[in-house]
Amino acid sequence: MAEPRELQTTNKQEVAEATEHTRPGPVYKPPVDIFESESGITLVADMPGVRADDLEVDLREGVLSITGRVVPPEGEGETDVVREYNHGTFYRQFSLADTIDQSKIEAKLTSGVLTLELPKAEAAKPRQIPVTTA
Repeated sequence: MAEPRELQTTNKQEVAEATEHTRPGPVYKPPVDIFESESGITLVADMPGVRADDLEVDLREGVLSITGRVVPPEGEGETDVVREYNHGTFYRQFSLADTIDQSKIEAKLTSGVLTLELPKAEAAKPRQIPVTTA
């Protein structure tokens, strides 16, 4: 029987960049998992609290940028008692290889998890070459 794994927690990691931001508040680096298959690459980013309306996925000159804003909830007549969840901006950039078919990238946000499907171009997909005899 496999040994139980310890629970690992991660805190939001603030981005330290050379560029300046024009929006007030902290900027966080969302944790990502990246998986590759024969047909493409799947990128999964954790962006808790980000709504689809506050999410931008941008592709320019081979660089994929993800920006998501978390706005603190505001209830009518409510006063903060404890606030442990920080608001701010999630930001991450990725340089894409030429093997990615940039025209077919798809993005889906479900319960604060962004999933990007980056399909490989047909020329980059592995294929079996038939061998003939003479």
